[in-house]
Amino acid sequence: MKNFNVPEFYRSPLIHKVRQFQKERDPKRKDTLPALLRLDDLEFILPRHFGFCYGVENAIDIAFSAVEENKGKRVFLLSQMIHNPGVNQDLQNHGVRFLQDTDGKPLFNLDELVSEDVVIIPAFGAPVQTLEKLKNKGVDILKYNTTCPFVERVWKKAEQIGKSDCTIVVHGKYSHEETRSTFSRVVQYAPAAIIVLNMEEAQRLEPYIMLQKSQEEFESEFKGKFSKGFDIHRHFQKLGVVNQTTMLASETQEIADYFRRLMIKKFGESEILSHFSDTRDTLCYATHENQEATLQLLNVQADMAIVAGGYNSSNTTHLAELLEKKFPVYFVADSQSIHNDYIECFDLGKQGIIQKPWNSRSVKRIIITGGASCPDALLDRIIHKIWQIRGNPTMPEPFIGLA
Repeated sequence: MKNFNVPEFYRSPLIHKVRQFQKERDPKRKDTLPALLRLDDLEFILPRHFGFCYGVENAIDIAFSAVEENKGKRVFLLSQMIHNPGVNQDLQNHGVRFLQDTDGKPLFNLDELVSEDVVIIPAFGAPVQTLEKLKNKGVDILKYNTTCPFVERVWKKAEQIGKSDCTIVVHGKYSHEETRSTFSRVVQYAPAAIIVLNMEEAQRLEPYIMLQKSQEEFESEFKGKFSKGFDIHRHFQKLGVVNQTTMLASETQEIADYFRRLMIKKFGESEILSHFSDTRDTLCYATHENQEATLQLLNVQADMAIVAGGYNSSNTTHLAELLEKKFPVYFVADSQSIHNDYIECFDLGKQGIIQKPWNSRSVKRIIITGGASCPDALLDRIIHKIWQIRGNPTMPEPFIGLA
């Protein structure tokens, strides 16, 4: 496996001990049993898989290399490299400037770029139209391209099924950088494409697939979510599903199964191969592993769960959603979110930041995890902060074992 040059300040000696324990216990990564980190009477439960993934470490390695190798030049990030505010701020502190915000809104006029400028392509990739603009300015878009290989795998799958005259359904968030990048490629190969956020939106397509509603109603209800020239009479004849790699794996499968049943309903079981393209799950391995390891946490007992990462991080949000099935969840940005009697956290229902009370002295067992863009050092700081809030002296030597 490739070794990445990730800055030391993202690493954690404490979390490394947990990872080393799991690696020695389960070198072939065959199970998802969580680990226990005990500090006297305080216990933290960590999932088998969490934190930085291959794509994120690769992106950080390339981005900081770009900074080091181009001193004296202007260095830009096309948009947020990953959905972690700390990492993005670190890059800005090193002089990197953003060309766009996370929704694609310009922060810098691309016409002012020159061929000597350095542009880092984020891990989510970039829409082909944006890449063409950069190429036309003479900017090298390949040298510091941090696009995750698992995102590129989705693009290849979309190209494969799109060329078989298959309309592609993208399971993803419309405004997410990765979904915008994927959609821009899908429409190059497929006759048509549409984005659905969840099962509820997928089900709303049924009357259009079955031609029970009109083209005009379709265009009104799904405005901005389908490709140019989409015709419900022509483009709902054959379907295939790909996803934004950080969506819930179970939901992607449910959506694919749902559309397959609709095609059987419309054309008959014997004709399904001509009207539905079965695809292997296009979720990235790290997202899948993290979600499976998080589901395993539902089998343990704990007083609460802390999920750390960017509030706009899709994969981190899904970890919080999974844990909410059993535990009080505190979705935090960093250790500064944690206070003596409350925790500043993101509320998934209200879609905003709230101050959620907690009793630090009564809590004995805490689940803690981070999304694929969360550095180990962030979890380390959260653990230390909780230990200090409880009025404890210097942190003792931890006991590490299975939960």
